[in-house]
Amino acid sequence: MKKVVTIQDVSCFGKCSLTVALPIISAMGIETAVIPTAVLSTHTGKGFSNYTFRDLTEDIPAIAEHWKSMELKFKGIYTGYLGNIRQVEIVSKFFDDFGGDDTFIVVDPVLGDSGQLYAGFTNDFVNEMKKLCSKADYIIPNMTEVSFLLGIPYVEEYDEEYVHNVLRKLSELGCRTPVLTGVKYDKEKQGAVAYDSETDTFCSSFSRNIDYNFHGTGDIFSSVFTGALALGKNLEQSLDIAVRYTYDCIEATVPHLEEMWYGSCFELCLDKLIGYTKN
Repeated sequence: MKKVVTIQDVSCFGKCSLTVALPIISAMGIETAVIPTAVLSTHTGKGFSNYTFRDLTEDIPAIAEHWKSMELKFKGIYTGYLGNIRQVEIVSKFFDDFGGDDTFIVVDPVLGDSGQLYAGFTNDFVNEMKKLCSKADYIIPNMTEVSFLLGIPYVEEYDEEYVHNVLRKLSELGCRTPVLTGVKYDKEKQGAVAYDSETDTFCSSFSRNIDYNFHGTGDIFSSVFTGALALGKNLEQSLDIAVRYTYDCIEATVPHLEEMWYGSCFELCLDKLIGYTKN
C-alpha cells in the first residue's frame, strides 16, 4: 500500500488535526502513519476551555530514528499544527531524512486566522515556518497565514490578480506549488487556488459559499489534498476533490449547528470521498 505520514497534534475531542487526518487519508485507501506532536483533551478553539496539554516534542526524534532503522519509505509527508520552534526544527530534519525524489512534502503552515497569529506564536516562529515551507513541494496557507509568511497586510477583499500575485510570491519562499484556501471573490462562492511555479500556471476550484465558520475545515482540505496526491491525482484533480469534500462536510454540519464548535461532520461524508477518489 502507498504510505503517508502526517505530523501534527492529537485533540482527543473536537475534530481537527490527527483525528481528522488519520481517518480521512485512511478512507482514501492509503496507509497512514502518524507522529503526534502533542496530546490535548480538546481542541483549543471556541467552545472549549481548561483543556489539558501534553507536549511530545522530545518523543519525535526517537520515533524518527526507529523508523530510519526500519528503512521506512513514504509516498508523502504532511505536516499540520506544530506548537513551537523546536518542533519545526525537528520536522525539518525529518524532511531531510525521509524526503527524496519519490516523496512529496505538504506543509500546512498553521499560524493563525482572521488576521491574527494563534496564541503563543511569535515572529521568530513565523520565520522558522518560512524555512520549513522552503523544503515543501506544496504549502497550504489561508489568507492570514499568507500575510505573515510574506510580511504583507491582511486583507479580506481582493480580486483574482491579487491572489495570483501572492501565490507567485509564496513560491519564492522555495516551494513549487502554493495552494491558497478560503478564497472568496464574492459572497456566492468559496474555494482554493493553486500555482504551479514550474509551469507558471494556475488552477482553481470553487463551491457554493456557506456562511458559517466551522473548526477544522482547513485540516479536512489539507488531508484530502494530500491523499489525492498520494493516489496519483494531478494538481487540478487533487484541488477539486479537496474543495468538493470540504464543502460536503460543511453542508452536512449545518443541521448540527448546536455542535458546530466540535468541528465539521466529515464522518457523514466519507462515502462521497471514496467515490471521488475512484473517479
